Amino acid sequence: MSLTVCISSRSCLPYPNGGGYLWIFLNWALGLRAAGCDVVWLEMIPRGFAAEKTRRLTAALKERLKPYGLADTLAVHAAPGEDLPAEAAEGCLDLAAAAEAAVLLNFRCSLAPEVVRRFRRSALVDIDPGLLQTWIAKGLVDVAKHDVYFTIGEHVRDPDRTWHHVPPCVSLDWWSPRPAPVGAAFTTVGHWYAGGWVGADEAADDKRSGFLPLLDLPRSTSRPLELALDLAPDDPQTRMLEARGWRVRNAHVVAATPWDYQRYVQESFGEFSCAKPAYTRLGNAWISDRTLCYLASGKPAVVEHTGPSAFLPDDAGLLRFRGRDEAALFLERVTADYQHHAAQARALAEEHFDARRNVTRVVEVAA
Repeated sequence: MSLTVCISSRSCLPYPNGGGYLWIFLNWALGLRAAGCDVVWLEMIPRGFAAEKTRRLTAALKERLKPYGLADTLAVHAAPGEDLPAEAAEGCLDLAAAAEAAVLLNFRCSLAPEVVRRFRRSALVDIDPGLLQTWIAKGLVDVAKHDVYFTIGEHVRDPDRTWHHVPPCVSLDWWSPRPAPVGAAFTTVGHWYAGGWVGADEAADDKRSGFLPLLDLPRSTSRPLELALDLAPDDPQTRMLEARGWRVRNAHVVAATPWDYQRYVQESFGEFSCAKPAYTRLGNAWISDRTLCYLASGKPAVVEHTGPSAFLPDDAGLLRFRGRDEAALFLERVTADYQHHAAQARALAEEHFDARRNVTRVVEVAA
C-alpha cells in the first residue's frame, strides 16, 4: 500500500511515563509503516495546557517516537473551542497537514466531530470492546460519525452501528523472542486503580478488583509473581501485596519509556494477569495489547478468561484461566514445559496478531 494514514491516539501526550500505553498505538503505527504506508501521529492538546507545558510534553513525545522513525510525524491540534498558540507546538505538524491523510484511524472515541469531518475517510478503532458500546448506549460518550467502525472484541452489541472485528496487533519486526533470564518472574504492567466506568451508578472496574480473588496465589506457585504498578513503595496497597507474596515494582520507573517497557516484558518469564471484571462479565474475548507483546517476545501468558473465542487457545502459549485454582495449575504447567509454551506463544502472535497483516485489512476496508 502507498497511502498516508493518520492515527489519532488516545491521549499519549499528557502521559509521558506510560511506556506500555504508548506501545498500543506504536504497534499500529509500525504495522502501517511495514505495510508501506506513511504515518501521521495526531494528538489533542488537553484543555487549559499552557504553552510551556505543551512544549515540554510534545518534546517528550517526539523523543519517545524518535527511535521508531516517527518523531517527525507528530501533529497536534487544540481542544474544540480553544486556540493553539503557534509557539506551543513548535516542530509539530498541524491539523490541516494531518487531514491530508487518505484515512483517519481514530482510537479516541471522544474525538470531536469537526475534527473527524476534516478527513476524507475515517475509521473508529474500539479497544474497549463492550465497554464502549455500553458507554454509548447510556449516553456517557458521544461518538462522532465515522465511515467504518472496528473493534478488537469478538462479540459486541450495538443496534446503531456495524462493528468489524479486527484482532489487536503487535509489530513482529520490533518484538522478537528473547530467552528468559535465570530466576525471571511472571510479570504484568498496569494501573492498580484506573478503570472504565460502565455506568454512572456503578463502581469502576479496575485491575485491583480483578486481582482481589487471587491475592494469595503466590503461595501456590513455584515461580515468583511480580506486578509493575503505579504504586509508590510506601503505599499501603504495595505493603499489602508484598505481605501476600507478590513482588511489586513501580511502573513509572521500570516501564516509563517504550524501550523500558519492552525491556521489562522481555526480561520476564511470562505474563500473569487478571482482567478488569467488566471484561469477564461482557464475555467478548477481549485480550490485552500488553499480552500480545509478551506473546511476540516468546513469553507464555497466563491471563483471565474473557469469553469464548474463535481463535484464542486456552492451553498452549496463551492459557486463559477461570478462578484461582486453574490459575495456579496453568502457572505450574507453563513452568514445567516452558520451551513448548514459549514457542506456542510466538506462533500465536505470528498467526493472529501480526500488525502488518491486521492493519492492511483495516486500511483496505477503511480507505
